[in-house]
Amino acid sequence: MIRVRKLVKRFGLKRVLSGLDFDVAQGEFVGLLGPNGAGKTTFLRILASLSQPSLGEVSVAGHRLPGGAAEARRQLGVLSHQPMLYPDLTGEENLHFFGRLYGVADLPARVTELLALVGLAGRERDLVRTYSRGMQQRLAIGRAVLHDPQLLLLDEPYTGLDQDAAAMLDDVLRQVTRAGRTVLMTSHDLARTAELCSRFDVLSRGRIVASTSQAELPQDGLLAFYRQALAPAAEAEVQDG
Repeated sequence: MIRVRKLVKRFGLKRVLSGLDFDVAQGEFVGLLGPNGAGKTTFLRILASLSQPSLGEVSVAGHRLPGGAAEARRQLGVLSHQPMLYPDLTGEENLHFFGRLYGVADLPARVTELLALVGLAGRERDLVRTYSRGMQQRLAIGRAVLHDPQLLLLDEPYTGLDQDAAAMLDDVLRQVTRAGRTVLMTSHDLARTAELCSRFDVLSRGRIVASTSQAELPQDGLLAFYRQALAPAAEAEVQDG
């Protein structure tokens, strides 16, 4: 579902991604971990065709980017820091709008189903600008899975969610993976990531520095693996300083 070779992304003279190689097979649920500034959001934006690489090859759902961006987007569901909703439309109108873009079959029934799933039944006819941050994130989750995408790209999806909403997202993601869909998620919530994901990759200084599976996690858990993966980078920073 994702194939990346020698990916480089520069902003001016600053190199954010440095020759990144990365693969995700269909049906995997990969947790992409790393400190702030490691390039996680930049990487997801490139995969979502919202930003172009400076160098390298990127393929998503069998489509080479950026040329195949339109085809790739039909297979993608994206949830980012911004909910990407229209504030002057109602929750229901937002989902109908995006559903028409994707050609979702039996759209009214699908919208009703998702509004109930994300806990917004009864608020579906309120303008999104009247929603709390958590409610907007709930609706954004519905938007991301509305068209039953083959691949979900989630950038800190639990931001702004209360405990009930976070548990709801857990259930949605479990349903998605049981259906054989592919998920790539960035998160600082290591406990939740350890529970949900089948693989864990650590991004540091623009490259993947460590990778392991759920079955191969050390006995002391994901936090220990994460700290060990970042230790060489931390030592290098001290030496550079």
